[in-house]
Amino acid sequence: MPKRDVVSWNTMLSGYQRNNDIDKAIRYFKQMGRIGITPSEFTYAAVITSVSSNTFHVLLLPLLHAQVICLAFNLSVFVGSALITSYEKWGCEKSLRGVFDEIPVKDVTSWNALITGYMNLGFVEEGCLAFEMMGERNVVSWTSLVNGYINNKKLEEARFRFDAMPEKNVVSWTVMISGYERNGLFMDALSLFVVMWKMGVRPNQFIFSSVVSACAGCSSLVFGRQVHLSILKSGMPVDVVLSSSLVDMYAKCGDISAAVSVFESIEVKNLESWNSIIGGYARHGYATNALLEYGTMKEYGFKPDQITLVNVLSACAHGGLVEEGELHFESMGRIYGIKAEKEHYACMVDLYGRVGELEKAEKLIKSMPFEPDVVVWGALLGASGLHSNLEFGLFAAEAMYKLEKDHPAMYSLLSKIHGHNGVWTRVIELRKMMKQMGAKKQKAGSWVESSLP
Repeated sequence: MPKRDVVSWNTMLSGYQRNNDIDKAIRYFKQMGRIGITPSEFTYAAVITSVSSNTFHVLLLPLLHAQVICLAFNLSVFVGSALITSYEKWGCEKSLRGVFDEIPVKDVTSWNALITGYMNLGFVEEGCLAFEMMGERNVVSWTSLVNGYINNKKLEEARFRFDAMPEKNVVSWTVMISGYERNGLFMDALSLFVVMWKMGVRPNQFIFSSVVSACAGCSSLVFGRQVHLSILKSGMPVDVVLSSSLVDMYAKCGDISAAVSVFESIEVKNLESWNSIIGGYARHGYATNALLEYGTMKEYGFKPDQITLVNVLSACAHGGLVEEGELHFESMGRIYGIKAEKEHYACMVDLYGRVGELEKAEKLIKSMPFEPDVVVWGALLGASGLHSNLEFGLFAAEAMYKLEKDHPAMYSLLSKIHGHNGVWTRVIELRKMMKQMGAKKQKAGSWVESSLP
């Protein structure tokens, strides 16, 4: 360009910022100063946003803040909002509020940034107070508040505010439905989706993905098929994320054929889609298919992550493939640099337990670099039940009891083990306890099912 003014420089800076090329954004910003181009508020907003996303460059944030003040921008809403968001990313609650107070004329954008900042830092009361204090509110203000409550695990408050919204858009519905799904309230997610549909609001891919995941979470194959049909009828392009959710849903709901069909229709697969089909095969006991897909995945150049290895080890457990399982478990750190977590150990305990190597399972548990959880002990207890081993069953149950006294599966498996060993007095005691727990569980389950549309 023969002549480059501040607008053209800002365009380049914004481009680097959007592409997360922080070093080039900072280099261009410094070059502007060297050749005498005075930065505008938009320049600072772009650079501030860039440095806040990088640990190494975040130390420049106070310096940029000082420059803005020295240049007498009077901290415009545009720059102020960028600073508020940046300080929030790094947990600076006092700086966040200080910047907001420095903005002479605050508009809805600056208030929204403050609310989001407070909520993301866990200052729920302060965020709510800011919402009450602001004058003009828009749909973004309400959605920010609802999302803040969700991120702080306050789902009832989130729903109360959501219902009170004078105007909702598709983003608002997405936030509330996905919030339910992320927090395991699958029935609520599906119920709200039905309400949205009846109101004539057409979902986007994000909503469909959350609803499909909710169907998987509550194993609702009928609802899942209906949602899939709605997606196809809508004519909406189905991306790899939504397709992967469908694969996962069908697999978890018991229709592995449909899962395979959707997987094969994905033209450009990603790691999530491979994880979904490998996990689906593993869940249904098709160990060979799961391992074949794992091999194909690696041939296409994909590197496994923790989820991949959980699925692979689970497949080995279902197939009783001890040597293969040990090989994959050992390769996690050596080849892929993946640290084995409790889920991976649980899969190995399950693998050893299924083939009757309970001593090996116990030895692995004792070698774990962290305390075993209920899942790990549950795997050993399940194996003890499979082989009617009272000694290991009592050992695992005692450990489980210390962690979770009211786990229904623990009493059920212990009853089975005692029965196989002829300890009938203990079986009667355990069944009485199970009956009491079962009555309570049935009551809760009935209440949940009554919330379905």
